[in-house]
Amino acid sequence: MDTLRDRRRSDTGRTAAAVGRPHGRRPGERSEDLYDVLFASLARRDQRLKGEQYLRGLLVAEGRKSIRNIAAHLGEAAMEQSLHHFVSSSTWDWMPVRAALAAHTGRRVAPHALVVRLLSIPKTGERSVGVDRSVDPHLGHAFRGQQAFGVWQAAPALSVPVHWRLHLPESWTEDGLRRRRAEIPAELGPETLEECAVEAALEAVRFASGPRRPVVLDLPVSRVGAVLRQFAAAGVPAVVRVGAETRFTMEEPALPGHGRGPLPAHRLLSSVAGLRRPATWTDPAVVGPLPRTSLVAAVRVSLPGAAPAGAAGTAGTAGGALLLGEWTDARSGPAALWVTNTPRVRPETLLRTTRLTARVDHDLDRYGEAAGLRDFEGRSFRGWHRHITLASAAHAVRALADLAPAARPYPTAPARRTGYPSALSA
Repeated sequence: MDTLRDRRRSDTGRTAAAVGRPHGRRPGERSEDLYDVLFASLARRDQRLKGEQYLRGLLVAEGRKSIRNIAAHLGEAAMEQSLHHFVSSSTWDWMPVRAALAAHTGRRVAPHALVVRLLSIPKTGERSVGVDRSVDPHLGHAFRGQQAFGVWQAAPALSVPVHWRLHLPESWTEDGLRRRRAEIPAELGPETLEECAVEAALEAVRFASGPRRPVVLDLPVSRVGAVLRQFAAAGVPAVVRVGAETRFTMEEPALPGHGRGPLPAHRLLSSVAGLRRPATWTDPAVVGPLPRTSLVAAVRVSLPGAAPAGAAGTAGTAGGALLLGEWTDARSGPAALWVTNTPRVRPETLLRTTRLTARVDHDLDRYGEAAGLRDFEGRSFRGWHRHITLASAAHAVRALADLAPAARPYPTAPARRTGYPSALSA
C-alpha cells in the first residue's frame, strides 16, 4: 500500500490542472506545505488523512463540490461515507485549522487589511442550517438561502478567506427542534447581519498573528458610532461603509457645516468638494494592473453619540473619526462613503484600504466559487463550518499557485500609532 506522501505526489498532476499551473511550477509542493501546517491540530492520523483527501478532492473535482462528487473524482466511491462523517459528525475543531490557514497565507503575502464580506448562498430546501428568506444588502433584492460573513486577509495582489460566521436568524435560534437537528451550539442566539459581521471580524482578530491590520466592514452600517467604538475598545483600526444620509458632526472649525450639529454625510462632503484631490489605486480585474484614479476628500467628524472629540482612545479617538468620500465622476456626488475610527490616516491610504474590497470580489469569483465556498449540501452547523474551512484552504492553494513570481510577499511593517500600516501609505 502506498504511503500518504506517495498519494500526495501521485495527485500533483491533477492538482496542477485544477489550479491552472504547469507541473514545472510545482503546485503540489505548495499544497504539501499547506497540508502539513493546516492539519497539525488534528490529533488523530485518520482525521489528518481525511482532511487531506477532502482538500485534494476540492481541488480536483469538477462542478459542484458535493461530498459524492469529491469521492468520485478521487476515484474511490466508497470514500463518500467516511468523508461525510469527517465533515459532519467528527470531533475536530475548525478554529485551529483557520488560524493555521491565516498564519500560512500571511507569511506568503502579508495582508494589508481584514475585509469582512457577506456571502449569500441560495438554497431551494429549508433544512440547511440558517436558511431563511432575506435581502442581500449588496444586490438589493430578496433571496432564499444562507448568509455568512467571511473575513478575508487582503493585499493588493491576493486575498484569502480565513474565518467565517454563519448568520442565524430567529427562525433558527428560537426553534428548539431546528436547533437540535442542526446541532447549533447553545451559546449562539439571534443577531442582526451587522452584529454578525462585527463579531466575525473580532473573532478573526483574536486568532490573527502578526501586526494588527485594519478591518474593512463592507456592509452599510446603521449603528456607526457603536460599531466603531466597539472596534476601538478592542484596539482595532476599522473602516466601515456608511449611507449618504448617515449623520455626523463636523469637527473642523474652518470648514462648512461646523457648529451646525449633525448633518448627512453626503452633504458634509459635497460642501468640501473643492478640497478633493486625486488618489490612485489598482483594479485587480485589469491585467497589468494599470493604476486607476479617483477623487477623494476627507473631514474629521464626531460619531453619533460620541464622547467629546479629542478624548484619548485605543485605536484613534473615542469621539473623533474621519469621513471619506470617493468620487469616480467629478460632476456627481460621492460614489462611496466610508468612516474610520483612526482620524489621522491619510485619505489616499484610506481609499486604497477600502479598494481591497474589489480584490476580495475578484478572488471570490476567480477562486472561491471553484473551491466550493457555496457548495456544502449538508444540514448541520458543524458540517457547514468544516466544509467552508477546507474550501477556504482550497481557495488559498489556487490563489497562491496563480500568484506571479514577481509579486513577492509584501513586507510586514509595524502599524503606525495613529495610522494604517506603512505598506498602505505609499
